[in-house]
Amino acid sequence: MKSLLFYLVGLLASGAAVAAQLPSLQVSDASAQAQAGLPVTVGHVFAKGDVKPGETITASVRGVAIPLQADVKATHADGSMRHAVLTAVLPQLGSGETAEVALATMPMPVPSGGTGPGSLLASGFNAVVRLNVGGVIYTADAAQLLASKPYKTWLAGPLVDEWQVSAPVLANGVAHPHLAVRFAIRSYRVPGSGRPGPTRVDVTVENNWAYEPDPRNVTYDAEVVVNNQVVYNKAALSHFHHARWRKVFWSGAEPKVHVKHDIAYLLGTRALPNYDRTVVPSQTGLARMKTDWEAADSGPMAMPLVNKYMPSTGGRPDIGLQHAWAATYLLSMDARARQVTVGLGDLAGSWPVHYRDKNTDQVVSIIEYPYVRDQRIGSDSYNPLTQKHEDMPRCTSTVAGACSTPYTPDSAHQPSFAYLPYLLTGDTYYLDELQFWANWNLVTMNPHYRALSKGLVKGNQVRGQAWSLRTLGHAAYITPDAHPMKAYFNQVLKDNLDFYNTTFAGSATNQLGFIDNTATSYAVAYSGPTGPSTGVAPWMDDFFTSTVGHLDEMGFTAAQPILAWKARFPVGRMMASGYCWIDGAVYALMVRPSATSAYFTSFAEAYQATMRNNDGSPMVNSTGARYLEQPCGSQAQANWRTQVDKDANVWRSPWLAGEMTGYATSPEGYPSNMQPALAMAAATGIPNAREAWTRFINRSVKPNYSERPQFAIVPR
Repeated sequence: MKSLLFYLVGLLASGAAVAAQLPSLQVSDASAQAQAGLPVTVGHVFAKGDVKPGETITASVRGVAIPLQADVKATHADGSMRHAVLTAVLPQLGSGETAEVALATMPMPVPSGGTGPGSLLASGFNAVVRLNVGGVIYTADAAQLLASKPYKTWLAGPLVDEWQVSAPVLANGVAHPHLAVRFAIRSYRVPGSGRPGPTRVDVTVENNWAYEPDPRNVTYDAEVVVNNQVVYNKAALSHFHHARWRKVFWSGAEPKVHVKHDIAYLLGTRALPNYDRTVVPSQTGLARMKTDWEAADSGPMAMPLVNKYMPSTGGRPDIGLQHAWAATYLLSMDARARQVTVGLGDLAGSWPVHYRDKNTDQVVSIIEYPYVRDQRIGSDSYNPLTQKHEDMPRCTSTVAGACSTPYTPDSAHQPSFAYLPYLLTGDTYYLDELQFWANWNLVTMNPHYRALSKGLVKGNQVRGQAWSLRTLGHAAYITPDAHPMKAYFNQVLKDNLDFYNTTFAGSATNQLGFIDNTATSYAVAYSGPTGPSTGVAPWMDDFFTSTVGHLDEMGFTAAQPILAWKARFPVGRMMASGYCWIDGAVYALMVRPSATSAYFTSFAEAYQATMRNNDGSPMVNSTGARYLEQPCGSQAQANWRTQVDKDANVWRSPWLAGEMTGYATSPEGYPSNMQPALAMAAATGIPNAREAWTRFINRSVKPNYSERPQFAIVPR
């Protein structure tokens, strides 16, 4: 494991040189009583160059150094620290108190390593999962596994070690064909004494094997025992196929804290979009968020708040570069938003998207199995070299309830469940979850449409391409350097960006900058005044632009050519001559005069073709005034629309001059969908990009983002 492990205490007090100040963490008591010797572990992302090679991190509270262990997981291209799991120990934290933990860089001292689980096991520690499947008791014992099997070390140092081990559950020495348990045992020590502190027991139960025959739901009674005490039980749990669930328990005193990261620094690292920090999340919305979460089922195999039928259309809080709850958390660092964001990350395991290769213990690889698919349709999954089908077995049982699941995933409406939870906790459950979703977007595609092992996502709807690239980029960016799948996700992302750059950037046949049918037949598929299959969905295309902008911000330089080309589409809809920006976020934009014609070469042509009745006739209201004759952005144009509403007996408040069409007041309307694309475009330097943003942000009618800020992204 590429992990740098340091125990840093007393170095500031001794006058060791500090290279640079980093952000602080706000650690607040959540127990209503004083806590002493308090261990706190978080994930932290760092901007490129802030923690240079040869440097590490130290911590202090009120100028007094405290112990810190930094387990470095991922680095930037220049070798500087990108992501680390930080563990600090606060000497004390009073009831209701908040401690500011100041982080700083310093020259790297001699590393101090961790230890194995021997001392913990000698203390009598045990953690056992028991599953009663139809009267047969299957078990997995963490202590036995740690003592007898190779384990992975995730954290190692003087403050904390974490050892991870997994195995199928056994009954009388016979493994269950589908069920397996993964333990992550995190053992803290009292600083300077070597004495054991509290132990965190992280349990995941999986029904995930990729190529195990006859996959199915399994119903069982579950029980978890830690140090001979039952800490969890659940009767008649129906564990869905290709799904998993997680619970975390403590032996010893659980640290009761809420940690706030520095919002400005976090967004400034570019690991996350630049959410508008002038947006103040609503206290009413936060209270409702907590109430809704706690009123819902959040146990194993549940999925509260999120639409269980993912392909469902319409504006939703779960769609975006981050979903609404995560964006609210980022802008507030509120414990209620964190509860929902992290909780959704846990329950992302409920969806049937989890395919683990038993041979590698990783997600099933499209490089090793280029014809892999999660279902068989004809000969699509047949590998002519091996002369075998590579589709994974599907549930075919005729037993009632054996195959059904309440969840239908898809790529086109897929939330980002796990990236932010992993970023800010460093828990590997979320890393695995991120990789499962990134990989499912590949294995659910026809192998030939994705170009086999290249994993091209071009065969999806444009929004499906966007969210697949987003999740793929997150996996490539944050997967630890030493992880066996790091190169895999980076290669698939590179292959995709190479495709878009080669296919679109500088295209002579598409001068407007939209994803067209060169990628997928789903792109120019909308009907309108110019007939069938002549229009695109700008809002969907804007999702794509915002995604490649996000990839560029994260440091994937291969995203720059496609971003610069794509940026012209939202910018043109705001600034191009002959195109009225009021309609910059139309539902469908006509981009060619017929299904067999070349694309328009100017935005003016596209606008004139779009702003007509479906039969191609001019849009005229009851006064005889034509829409296209109204001055752009004027009160006369607004009055024309108000009259059309009256003509159709549609009640709404009168339109205002400068009010964009497409549900301007909605935080999920088409102008809101456009906002991240314009924000990303503004940084490209293409002509009129900054002016387009200025015009957009000064529009007369804007949404209230205080409860759903997932599209409240602004330029850097």
